[in-house]
Amino acid sequence: MSAPPAGSPLELSVVLPAHNEVALLGSTVTNLVTGLEARRLSYEIIVVENGSSDGTLRLARLLEAQLDSVRVLTRPVGDYGAALKTGLEAARGDVVVSFDVDYYDLAFLDTARRLLDEGGAALVLASKRAPGARDRRPLARRLLTACFSAALRYGLGLRASDAHGMKAVRRAELGTLLERCTMRGSLFDVELVLRAEAAGLPVAEVPASVVERRPPRSAVWRRTAESLVGLARLAARRRREARREQLALRRAGGGGAAAARAAADRSRAGA
Repeated sequence: MSAPPAGSPLELSVVLPAHNEVALLGSTVTNLVTGLEARRLSYEIIVVENGSSDGTLRLARLLEAQLDSVRVLTRPVGDYGAALKTGLEAARGDVVVSFDVDYYDLAFLDTARRLLDEGGAALVLASKRAPGARDRRPLARRLLTACFSAALRYGLGLRASDAHGMKAVRRAELGTLLERCTMRGSLFDVELVLRAEAAGLPVAEVPASVVERRPPRSAVWRRTAESLVGLARLAARRRREARREQLALRRAGGGGAAAARAAADRSRAGA
């Protein structure tokens, strides 16, 4: 099924950030289109090119011209989190799923749509740490994921076992969450899940199957340093928000007490 005209309702939006992905973008979009057409869904694929220097944008525009279901958005600077947020904000589908050019799985989509349809989840994550997950990445990458997940759990109180990777969510739930998300880069993923948990939205986890389709873009030590700095920034932001909320509550409580005292004074004066 091709995408309906602009403004028409869609069952599904696939958001696909793309930074220097000219080698994989064509095959990824082709595989997604083939699989989604077989499922007879009304859908769109939103490719969010961001800061590429290798012809990714040119290829994305070519795919957009050839395939009615493909939309291309672009950002001038390479930033995964900002690109993902842009795509989520632009999505028109009732269900919105985020894939990476080198990490996507239509079996996850099938499971996630079922869980969302059953009403037991508002956000579905593909977790590399969930029981039954198959993570075939190099050992160093798996260890980094384990340490990062532990830091999120004990440092930020994240209940989900993994915040990075594929996600599916009802578009109706996205607006408020995205308004509150301010982190960029890979920490956007983490903040989105934290915001969902804080809002009381039910989060379901599906065991992920991970196979690297290309070598990592950055060394493990660099990813570790970036993650630690990002976590520190996110933790500081959450502490500031908690202090503001506590201050607002104290002010509201003080205002209520003052109003009660004024009412009592008026009552005594009337007596």
